[in-house]
Amino acid sequence: MTGLLLPFPPNAPTREKTRSVRTTTEPTLVPFITQRKGEDAARDNLIIFRHPSGPRLYYGDEDPRDRPIRGVLWARCGFNPLDKRQMPTGDPQWKLMHPYRQMVTMQTLSCQVCAKPARTPLGFIFLAGPKDEDPTRPTIYTNQPPVCAKHARAAAALCPHLEENPMVFLARSAPLYGVHGTIYGLSARNEVHVVAQPDEPLPFGHPNLPTLLGSQLIRRLSSFRLLDLDELLHALELAA
Repeated sequence: MTGLLLPFPPNAPTREKTRSVRTTTEPTLVPFITQRKGEDAARDNLIIFRHPSGPRLYYGDEDPRDRPIRGVLWARCGFNPLDKRQMPTGDPQWKLMHPYRQMVTMQTLSCQVCAKPARTPLGFIFLAGPKDEDPTRPTIYTNQPPVCAKHARAAAALCPHLEENPMVFLARSAPLYGVHGTIYGLSARNEVHVVAQPDEPLPFGHPNLPTLLGSQLIRRLSSFRLLDLDELLHALELAA
């Protein structure tokens, strides 16, 4: 595959996107967004400056690559070397998404498994666990990057929270909504500390974004078809 070029953040240990409905569940397949053993969070060197417009969170040694999306400061995490397929190496930490790879695949609407373009003839495929979302809600906010047609079944089998029985949201569009992360502030002793870890994402434009350390990019689904996995694969076969 052609590697997705990542603008790696500073201090990372290593500096180092088909129209097909064929599915795969190779035993060695690990989703691109999965965090690997050894890809640890970077050291905490956060600072807050007070500006006329309000406080703003920074890294002490900040680099422009630390604000990859709309000026939001992003969580740093190590990067393991890539293999010959340009995929991350190391034992998978199945319950964790790498914050930078999640952001990049969500921003570019690339497949969370292979990092190739995720658009299908029917739109974008977003998966959710069978109990994750209320399907009667008109709007869904998701932190899960899309999957391509080839890897829809594989993602369902590999991701623990999908339980091999995901809800499938087939969306024609999925605009960016906001960011999930941790809000920081200054203590009485002028020390940076965690103020809140909101359950819900903050929309772009929210007044707390300047002191948020982002870890997941969120998209909004409001025009979609709700399917099960078999219905999706059948529809893709018909559209191929």
